[in-house]
Amino acid sequence: MAADDWAAGSRQRLEEFLSSVLASRLPQGHRGDRRLADGMSYALLGGGKRIRALLAMAAGQAVSAPPDYALVAGAALESIHAFSLVHDDMPCMDDDDLRRGRPTVHVAFGEAQALLVGDALQTLGFELIADMDAPEDIRVRLIGILARGTGALGMAGGQAIDIDALGQTMTQAELEAMHAMKTGALISAAVAMGAACGRPSSAVSAALDRFAARIGLAFQVVDDVLDVSADAATLGKTPGKDAAANKPTFVGLLGVDGAQRYARRLHEEALEALAPLEDTAAELRRLAAALVERTH
Repeated sequence: MAADDWAAGSRQRLEEFLSSVLASRLPQGHRGDRRLADGMSYALLGGGKRIRALLAMAAGQAVSAPPDYALVAGAALESIHAFSLVHDDMPCMDDDDLRRGRPTVHVAFGEAQALLVGDALQTLGFELIADMDAPEDIRVRLIGILARGTGALGMAGGQAIDIDALGQTMTQAELEAMHAMKTGALISAAVAMGAACGRPSSAVSAALDRFAARIGLAFQVVDDVLDVSADAATLGKTPGKDAAANKPTFVGLLGVDGAQRYARRLHEEALEALAPLEDTAAELRRLAAALVERTH
């Protein structure tokens, strides 16, 4: 990710907030629940680009939302994202032993604890929004957006399609539809939640939705390229797993060069969607460039 001042400062605020959340909301004893707390901290504070939180905070800034609202929304998104990674890495799913350059949670804490860590991080995300100091209508909207992005019509549904698609051939339209749910839904939720922290016009909301859909798909296309072109030290996770598992990918469909061209086109379309917001969307534009140009 590009280390501009806004992103660096926003990421620092987020890390401090997440640390304070875990310190105040998790068990502090020495029973089994302390091990659960340790696993949650390991998963949530173990690094990462914080893409979804930054998108929420940038979208909030674009609509002049209170920064503290978007910060909480971003923290909730990161808790949900961490839960999804913990479960995704487990043997019954993608069966990976490396995440962000460290052993995955089920390797470090055992499968049973990893399952509980994911469950607890998911509920923590919704708890943060329910308890935030914001008007009730904003909290209700945020909970609805996050639930839809996470559930059967979003991330979970997309993952189910992905599992069923192993060894199969998918058209580009089918692949895009799957990833609009599996990866794109939570990215779209991030932008929508940031916007929902304010009170944007319907035209601005629609522009942000178009931006999020295109950049979310571009993110996945770049992910597919990196899976075949980067090493484990750079990625922080095991490369080549999609090809080894015979998963349908944009690289498999378009080739590396074709996938890279497609990612650039999606980036251009995302920027075009932001045109009505002019300078207020400057940070969203910078984040979009960082997502497409990233090396891990």
